Amino acid sequence: MKARILLIEDNEQNRYLARFLLEQGGHEVLQAETGPLGLALAAQTRPDLILLDIQLPGMDGHTVARTLKSDAALRSIPIVAVTSYAMAGDKEKCLDAGAEGYIEKPINPETFLAEIEAFLRPAT
Repeated sequence: MKARILLIEDNEQNRYLARFLLEQGGHEVLQAETGPLGLALAAQTRPDLILLDIQLPGMDGHTVARTLKSDAALRSIPIVAVTSYAMAGDKEKCLDAGAEGYIEKPINPETFLAEIEAFLRPAT
């Protein structure tokens, strides 16, 4: 299933790798480098899934997730936190902010696509 996936990530190398893997899986990838740009792009494009870094400049990923989930038009879009925050309690903070999933960085290129596709809603 081809999906439109919004990647909100400020690190260029992380964006490149995730985009490469997702496009190899046949998905369309939209990119934003900051939380505010990600929010605007989500509202404009209504992606099937949002991959969200937590450590973003200006507006952190927790705030972005809470903002997305407070918008009736966007709240049904699944969010997967893709983050280097891997201390005790970090996963719970991401889930409490509204993320449905959590993947630690560095991502595993061999399993990343399957991990992401598990969050895509089946076509109806």
